[in-house]
Amino acid sequence: MKVAKKKKNNKKKSHIPFRLNLLFFIVFLLFSTLILRLAYLQIVRAEEYKAEVERTEQTTITGSVPRGEIFDANLNKLVGNEARHTITYTRGSNVPAAQMASVAYELAEYIDMPHTTSFEVDRQFDLSERDLKDFFIARNQEEVRDRLNDDEQKLSGSKSYSAMLEKVEESEILSYEERELDAAIIFKKMNAAYSLSTVNIKNQDVTESEIARVSENLDKFPGVDTGTDWARYYPEGDMLSSILGVVTSEDQGVPESELKTYLAKGYSRNDRVGKSYLESEYETVLSGTKSRIETETNTNGDIINQIQQYSGQKGDNLILTMDIDFQETVEEIAIDSLDQRQGLNNSIYIAAMDPSNGDVLAMTGKEIDKGEVKDITYGVFNHNFNMGSSIKGATVLSAYMDGVLNSSNNVIVDQPLNIKDSNSISSVFNRYGAEPVNDIMALEVSSNVYMARLAMRMGGVYDYSKNMSLNISGQKLLDKQREYFHQFGLGTATGIDLPLESTGLEGAASVPGGLFFSFGQYDTYTPLQLLQYASTIANGGTRIAPRLVSEIRDTNTETGSVGSLKTEIPTKVLNTVNVSEEAMERVQEGFYRAVNGSRGTARSYFAGTSYASAGKTGTAEAFYWDDDKKEITESVINITYVGYAPHDDPEIAVAVVVPNLPTTGRTNRENTKAARRVLDAYFKEGEFKVDSPSEALESVEDLADEAEDLATEEDPEEVNEEAGDGTAE
Repeated sequence: MKVAKKKKNNKKKSHIPFRLNLLFFIVFLLFSTLILRLAYLQIVRAEEYKAEVERTEQTTITGSVPRGEIFDANLNKLVGNEARHTITYTRGSNVPAAQMASVAYELAEYIDMPHTTSFEVDRQFDLSERDLKDFFIARNQEEVRDRLNDDEQKLSGSKSYSAMLEKVEESEILSYEERELDAAIIFKKMNAAYSLSTVNIKNQDVTESEIARVSENLDKFPGVDTGTDWARYYPEGDMLSSILGVVTSEDQGVPESELKTYLAKGYSRNDRVGKSYLESEYETVLSGTKSRIETETNTNGDIINQIQQYSGQKGDNLILTMDIDFQETVEEIAIDSLDQRQGLNNSIYIAAMDPSNGDVLAMTGKEIDKGEVKDITYGVFNHNFNMGSSIKGATVLSAYMDGVLNSSNNVIVDQPLNIKDSNSISSVFNRYGAEPVNDIMALEVSSNVYMARLAMRMGGVYDYSKNMSLNISGQKLLDKQREYFHQFGLGTATGIDLPLESTGLEGAASVPGGLFFSFGQYDTYTPLQLLQYASTIANGGTRIAPRLVSEIRDTNTETGSVGSLKTEIPTKVLNTVNVSEEAMERVQEGFYRAVNGSRGTARSYFAGTSYASAGKTGTAEAFYWDDDKKEITESVINITYVGYAPHDDPEIAVAVVVPNLPTTGRTNRENTKAARRVLDAYFKEGEFKVDSPSEALESVEDLADEAEDLATEEDPEEVNEEAGDGTAE
């Protein structure tokens, strides 16, 4: 029994060393594996992991280039680019606000940044209270975060930042010294940059010394650089300023309403783009091709190198149809005309175009605002007025097109019309009698009755008796009249190469409405629509879209001047009036007699010209809308003129609108006087003759005396063409 027990004990003793040996062996294997793994990482994969640590990324970013410039027909510059020194900042992909604030504070020692805070002025300040708090938080993030309570500490995103803003005391930002304020506005501009985009920190009044100091210390300012920027300037001052348009600032960037469209075209959010009129309409032409810069960033997102791949290309140049000398003369004529303003009149609109191709030869709107002359040329295509009898040519041609007027029935007795439920209608030349007139004479003497009777015919009523009722659909009549008028450009878009064109305003449907519509006392039109209508009659019935731009040219890279032709803007024919040649010629003859006939309403103001012109005057009763009171305050008179010359081969058509004159005691005749001066300037006659100045002055004085004598004797329409004819309803 003892022997057996002894054997059992021997077995237990031999088992213990085996387990220890196994444990040691396992530990040995683990250490061996670890050593082998470390050796693999340090020897085999060493270069790979070193490259990963030092890894950089390359991204191509774009830069702005100078916009194309705008020139007149003789290549005189209207809008140019002015080169400026600039200090820029390109933001890395992951640059924190604290780093930008630090760079801004250092940079503030080297450049001067003019600024105004919201604590100093109520408007037009550079630094708001929020801007100053943003800068304070960027420099003191941990301190401000420690001010948050437990619940606020749990907030995230914008809610957390809003809580931090509340913790910044006003006294802390009011105590900023000049350098800190300079740094705050630099930080504001830096912070406005998107990832891997470039913004101008300072591009106005940058001195040579500032450029030198910053350039010498660029290593202190990651992302900061110096270069050249551009800004728009206008060699001709305010000429056409309201239609040339403006460009957005870098702070404004692309319009929010069109953001997706611009981003899809490769623009950045802070790119400067055309904001209005020509700058906007021709944005794709003027913007040019951006520069491309290959940017290298490290794993922290810092920019470590930039290489220009493509320097970009300046935008192409616009060549306008206008000659600035003629445009300047027309603007001076408009300003002179404002000296004759009466009552509520404080503006005038003048436009001229070549009826053969649509070239706008001159366009201006001038307004007296607080004693100063203001350019409102945009009003030529987006301000609407009752035009009066100047539109009667379209009425006569509409009747021909409608089939209610022809060579066998074109004589109508002009006598006062008294229609039930309508104001009476009469003609100035024949207030109380009865006189038969045909279509040509109706235009010469400006018969309202003739036009109203044509409207009645278009509604199906040929006969007239006093106090009769009209069994006419007012809506159908107006729809028909407007459809015909559209063929001349009245009440529809003219197709001009500018945005925001108005198409006029329509009066409500009524039976009398169609009668008053026929002589320009119902719907309203723009001065440009009036001009297109006159041009359509002048050229025999072809409606052509007015154009401001005739050519697009590149820039000569060697001289910087206008280069070769890239695109010639073609004449755009919108429609041909569906009327016989004979009918058109009769209206043209009526326009000729209105200026040259013995009873012509414009005869006195065009006497003595070497060129033979044709045209039509207009006087419309209207209402004055007071913008301040937001209501109609009183009745007014608009006077208008349309015409063209020479009569037999027109080179120029002109339209003049003088609104808001008094209904009584009016002496203003600037609709015809201004039109005569515009035509004289175009043909270089009278005061615009290039001969001896003394001879020109004498000629002008003689013509003025003759015009006044004739106006006193034989110009009833110009005294008050439609006064008492009934107000537009």
